[in-house]
Amino acid sequence: MLVLLALKNKLNTFGSTLGPGILMATAAIGGSHLVAATQAGAIFGWQLLWLIVAVNLLKYPFFRFAVQYTLLSKQSLVAGYKQQGISVFATFLLLNIIAAIVNTAGVLLLTASLLHYALPWKVDITVLCFAILALCLSILLFGHYKMLDRASKWIMATLTFSTVAALCIAIAQGAANPPPINPPEPFQLAMLGFLVILMGWMPAPIEISAINSLWLKAKARTSALSLKQGLFDFNLGYGLTVVLAVVFFSLGVLIQYGSNTKIELAGIAFSQQLISMYTHTIGPWSHSLVAAIAFLCMFGTTLTVLDGYARTLNESLRLTLKSMPKYTLSALILLQAIMGMSVVLFFKANLKEMLTFAMTLAFVTTPIFAWFNYRLMQVINAQPQGFIKVLSWLGLTYLFGFTLLFLYWRF
Repeated sequence: MLVLLALKNKLNTFGSTLGPGILMATAAIGGSHLVAATQAGAIFGWQLLWLIVAVNLLKYPFFRFAVQYTLLSKQSLVAGYKQQGISVFATFLLLNIIAAIVNTAGVLLLTASLLHYALPWKVDITVLCFAILALCLSILLFGHYKMLDRASKWIMATLTFSTVAALCIAIAQGAANPPPINPPEPFQLAMLGFLVILMGWMPAPIEISAINSLWLKAKARTSALSLKQGLFDFNLGYGLTVVLAVVFFSLGVLIQYGSNTKIELAGIAFSQQLISMYTHTIGPWSHSLVAAIAFLCMFGTTLTVLDGYARTLNESLRLTLKSMPKYTLSALILLQAIMGMSVVLFFKANLKEMLTFAMTLAFVTTPIFAWFNYRLMQVINAQPQGFIKVLSWLGLTYLFGFTLLFLYWRF
């Protein structure tokens, strides 16, 4: 009995230290996984598997630095950016405002579209957007961080189990189509735009590192968190994003690669096409499973995007103004929701182009903020060592090199 009680206490302690890393994974596993990773498998087969793993690996140190900096310096990454100069801080703030509005609109519309497709009765997508937004706001405004923390753990557990189950079924069924005789070639200049979009949000835009830093600070207010515990939580969350990226990519290969049906490139059309093709391949019973996976994937992203970007804007104001009302964070969440919904209502026809712009912007700015994060470790005398140091320089070389290649091709 004492052994069981001790085990229960240990599990409770372990569970209480988890949170920010799982929230980061919930935010990351959205458009990058459901759309970009699955499209890569559906169009090119297994050719891009190594690239997805490599991108996640090469970005790893710069997300990890946010955790180390926050727990060692006891201040947020946003505060670190401000200390590096007004130009760094202003650049971050401007990009964050753009990303907050566009990303909120994009993930909200994609979530509503998936729900619209899955429901047995037809409800207008705009109505579903309002309903999803209302549910997210209820969780964030009335439950605050604690409810967000709990919700993300349940979403991530359900999402992981159901997605892996779907992959096991797909493997058991075998590839749905024979591979094409002349497979498409991904590594050509014409496909550079697609590769940039794939890598821009894989596993997440770099500003998620600043958001994760603020989630860490919120977690530290409710429970003691050591550097070891913080890194374990981060590694668990980041590991889940990598595993699920591979799982979604594999689903694209097994279900859609080699199909005579043209693969849709627009996120909403593609996600619905994925559900339809999965149902056609595995059987009608799988429709609900895949629809639930897709919806959970995007609902978790919508929830964390609303909270995360508002937190970074709130922190930016806190560092700039002398005093702020206590309800500022709630007001910013509400304002972000209104702006995102306004984009859905008035610019719905151009949302694909806006999302493409956001993904491209995320990729182009990644090396800049990766360098800022690396430099912050030197500020607190915690320079990366060994494998992490090598990986950091490899990552910076790759990110700057590929960005320069893209800019040369584009302009």
